[in-house]
Amino acid sequence: MIRNILTALILLPITLAIVLFAVANRAPVAVVFDPLAADPPMFSLAIPLFLLLLLVLIAGVILGGISAWTRQSRWRRRARRLAAELKASRAETEKLRSQLESAAAMPQPQGSITAIAYRHPHAA
Repeated sequence: MIRNILTALILLPITLAIVLFAVANRAPVAVVFDPLAADPPMFSLAIPLFLLLLLVLIAGVILGGISAWTRQSRWRRRARRLAAELKASRAETEKLRSQLESAAAMPQPQGSITAIAYRHPHAA
């Protein structure tokens, strides 16, 4: 509940600022892609300033996400490997437990050589 309130208190002013910026900057601006800039620019685009900034912001978020995702590939690979090792270890543990339980459930013959050889000296 508190987290939702804090999120609202942070996002509401940011949203309000973006909307106010968009309303105040509706005039088109020329975006020129020609570095040598002839008098009539060869590669240009006229779009509203707020739209340009929002597009740049979205592109930055996408590029940052891709960059973070590729940098973390080593950790994801390691986590997958460790998860597979853990799964194999758990399966082996369960197999050994079932073998131990089945061996403990089998009656041990009292007159066998193993029962005599492994008897504790102080046992009655």
